[in-house]
Amino acid sequence: MDIVFLLVNIVILLAIMGLLIWMQKKHLSFSKRVFTGLGLGIVLGAFLQMTYGTGSDVLEQTTDWYNIVGRGYITLLMMIVVPLVMVSIIQSIINLEKSSELRKMSAWIIGILVTTAMIAALVGIGSAALFDLNADQIEAGQAENERSEMLESTLGEVEGMSTPGKILSFIPSNIFLDMTQQRSTSVIAIVIFSLIVGTAVLGLRRKDPEQAEMFTKIVNSFYAVVMRMVTLILRLTPFGILALMANTIASTDFAGILELGKFVVASYVGLFVMFVIHLILIGIFGLNPLTYLKKVVPVLSFAFTSRSSAGTIPLNIQAQKNSLGVHQGIANMSASFGATIGQNGCAGLYPAMLAVMIAPSAGIDPLTPGFIVKLVLIIGISSFGVAGVGGGATFAALIVLSSMGLPVGLAGLLISIEALIDMGRTALNVNNAMVSGTLTSRFLGKLNLKTYNDTKAIEKDIAV
Repeated sequence: MDIVFLLVNIVILLAIMGLLIWMQKKHLSFSKRVFTGLGLGIVLGAFLQMTYGTGSDVLEQTTDWYNIVGRGYITLLMMIVVPLVMVSIIQSIINLEKSSELRKMSAWIIGILVTTAMIAALVGIGSAALFDLNADQIEAGQAENERSEMLESTLGEVEGMSTPGKILSFIPSNIFLDMTQQRSTSVIAIVIFSLIVGTAVLGLRRKDPEQAEMFTKIVNSFYAVVMRMVTLILRLTPFGILALMANTIASTDFAGILELGKFVVASYVGLFVMFVIHLILIGIFGLNPLTYLKKVVPVLSFAFTSRSSAGTIPLNIQAQKNSLGVHQGIANMSASFGATIGQNGCAGLYPAMLAVMIAPSAGIDPLTPGFIVKLVLIIGISSFGVAGVGGGATFAALIVLSSMGLPVGLAGLLISIEALIDMGRTALNVNNAMVSGTLTSRFLGKLNLKTYNDTKAIEKDIAV
């Protein structure tokens, strides 16, 4: 009988995908198709959850089949990340008029990412204090205890590498190994390699213009092909979001959410405040925040459902260039750096909230000026230290908590809601990357205001 229910669930998914295909043939906008996929995914996931219940065999088999569409889409995006990051950064640099522009771009992008991460830490402290979060209020079950033991063992690996050691690990010793993403720091290693290649071409242009010009033509051709591949893959976004959201809702442990509801609410209040701060920054520099928000929501929707900052890089770059009018080189670098440095959600807000929540159990008052200043500075530094490390928020939390002298095992108490809050954290990370690209373009006078203010310029290349 289970096979019948499974087939029905698959047919339902295929029917909704058929609706999305029909919408595409009718030339409905990319944004409308994304939100339709998101909304119907929520409805489908809720239906599966109520019909079969968490942990049922039918539900597990159904989500496995749905993963062909959802996780398969993320896999395609991850496939294109390495060639996209490498070719786009090299292409951006070799098309610069002056090498000094590269330094300015990098400085502004990284400066905005890290500064906003420290602001996010302050927001996290405020949200945790407002909701009076305390680790002693949470009961630990078997899953939480197992998670705590795992974090304690992982801490040994993290503590074994100093901050200089982490920074040293970013430097690629075998770029072909990093192209297979076998190291946790592979993405940032590829960024560094691409920066070196691009800078070398700028130097070659002065000594041997003919060779430099030949290389530039080759790279520009590769870039055109890669971007076409990106466009083809991104057209699958509505289908990917549909399946991902259906699986997320269907598999959510609502009992765990209710038990830790206060932390969930506090987390999303903090995330919302940081989103507002991002929009305020946009407005301060003479740009319409509502126009910005309308253009980035499709990207944030995917980041929210996929929980993958790296996987969102292709969509991030496309949206910055085509929708916001961000300079091509700045869009490439901000999307790549933003996936590995200064993540507001994972490296800023989340570790700060954990620190404030856990500190009382260690007999520490988390609201003293000394504690707050130390915490914000450590988060600012560690937002570099955990760049590109797999595990994102977990590794950031381990480094921050251990640096503050706090027990890391208590972070395992939140395992049942980890997926839910990670969705919001990822969306905030991606939004910060887009804000850094937009503001950097604005600062350097490279923002195409006509494109930015064009309300119809929302992923035109993808929508067709």
